[in-house]
Amino acid sequence: MKACESCSGRAEIGKYHKQVPVWRRAVGLVFVYLPIVTLPFVFLSAYMVYFHLHLIGGRNIKPFSAFLPAKDSHRYNLKSQITMDGSFKASLSQSKLYWILNCTWYCPVSVAVFEWHAYMVKIVENWWCPFTHEKKEGYSNAKIDQSFWHIYPEDRVKLNKEDLDNPIWNEEAEAAKQAATGPSV
Repeated sequence: MKACESCSGRAEIGKYHKQVPVWRRAVGLVFVYLPIVTLPFVFLSAYMVYFHLHLIGGRNIKPFSAFLPAKDSHRYNLKSQITMDGSFKASLSQSKLYWILNCTWYCPVSVAVFEWHAYMVKIVENWWCPFTHEKKEGYSNAKIDQSFWHIYPEDRVKLNKEDLDNPIWNEEAEAAKQAATGPSV
């Protein structure tokens, strides 16, 4: 089976989950929790990028907390948490504590640290390498005021016009575009 048969944009899991043998689902569950041992290294890596950006003069960089959901935005608490009914009494899916820890700590924190890290790596890319490629528009959630190449007039003139005037790494280009088209809604 190919990893991506149609790549329509929506991953398919629910259609096939019940067809997968229980032993495979159990092994799969282990693989989702083993990365917990890597989280300290991911945090370390993210904070190294964060400090890199500050050491080279970066300001107004979103902190990790900006990527965490607000505690009161979680639908369930330990008292109201839903669980799954099942015949296997030792199943974690029947434990409220399991779901609370999973859904209010492990998953949101894991997603947040990877999103924060990706955001900062995009800033690094936009700073050091403000050169367009086919995926660069996806970096627009990590806009910067100007790139390394924009701050030196002798290097600025070397940039391709699209790289020079890209609003992702040139706030002057974004301001000029907004002045020409009017404020965005």
